[in-house]
Amino acid sequence: MPRLNTAVTRALDVLELLMREDQPTLRELTDELGFPRTTVFELLNTLVARGYVTKSADEPARYSLGVRTFQLGSAFADRLDFVTLGRAAADALSEQVNETSHVAVLDGTDVVYIARAESRQKVRMVSAVGARLPAHCTAIGKALLAQLSADELRERYPPGSELARLTDKTISSVQALEKELELIRGHGYSIEECESNVDVCCAGAPVRDHTGDTVAAISVSVPEPRWTAKSREQWAALVVGAASSYSRRLGYQAPGRP
Repeated sequence: MPRLNTAVTRALDVLELLMREDQPTLRELTDELGFPRTTVFELLNTLVARGYVTKSADEPARYSLGVRTFQLGSAFADRLDFVTLGRAAADALSEQVNETSHVAVLDGTDVVYIARAESRQKVRMVSAVGARLPAHCTAIGKALLAQLSADELRERYPPGSELARLTDKTISSVQALEKELELIRGHGYSIEECESNVDVCCAGAPVRDHTGDTVAAISVSVPEPRWTAKSREQWAALVVGAASSYSRRLGYQAPGRP
């Protein structure tokens, strides 16, 4: 393990604590960090002077993250290419399960595939980057629709709308779609069994960026005969893991995680 600089490590510990805590005092910071009071005081003075920490006028003073930390985070986010990272995520998932994986974004009531990694199996799903499918009948699309507010969903699917049926198993009513999306929100993943293709089953999960917004979804597509080799929950766990890894690379931090 490379040797770490103690002063830099402690300064980062201060910033990470300020990221988690709501405007602590010097005493609260000292107690939490376990550093000497003079060390914490000097670190805070330096970070305040450089704009990474803000000091209130209260007595005792309270500390919070400064504008420079926001600028750093914004610079990081601006340099992220979620399409390139999506290709890497799809490649990793396909390598893990030897099935075709996709990354897609929502466009109206359709999904548009922005990345794909094909299975090495002889029998596999054939798809293309740039292809579109109705969101309501794909696992990847339902994972994205489940992240919309009620108003956003109603705007896309007014009550009474007829939904295109691609197979006999396609959801065909807005009411049924809403019930399905409620289940997806509870589970954190979506399942599609022969709803867009009579021979293919899929599991999907949403991908979030550093702001917590859903920017894409990732899925695995499996021919029906191989789908039954694992349970729904096993396929879902693989996809949720891939989505979590992809989200972390986009700077997302799950609630409650330090």
